[in-house]
Amino acid sequence: MAANVIPTSRDIYLEVDGRKVAVVQSYTAQTTKSSTTVEAFGEAEPVATLPGQNKHVLELTRIYATDEALADGIDFYGLEDFSLVICKPDRRVIYSGCQWSKIGESGTLGAAVVEKVTVVASRRVETRL
Repeated sequence: MAANVIPTSRDIYLEVDGRKVAVVQSYTAQTTKSSTTVEAFGEAEPVATLPGQNKHVLELTRIYATDEALADGIDFYGLEDFSLVICKPDRRVIYSGCQWSKIGESGTLGAAVVEKVTVVASRRVETRL
């Protein structure tokens, strides 16, 4: 029986151009889909429902920039088109085309910590390992 491995912060990270720029302690993900009903004249109920676009919203908690990203002068407020990578025991989930929509931060002297970031992603891809 294979032991389940719980993902840690090294398994949840932000990536820009293939480089890990920050690790994430925890996340929540929510995907919604907009749908449209098709109504026909004289019908009491819709005759069909058309699927719409998916919207991926993620809330990231406790984001720590990597030493390399800090040396490069990373600015979370300037991040655009990045990816969130979540490594699970049997698969990898990648949210790409990310843009942040809200940043809430707090920190202490000498620590580079962003507490909460809300991210909107354009794509979600899941690959089996």
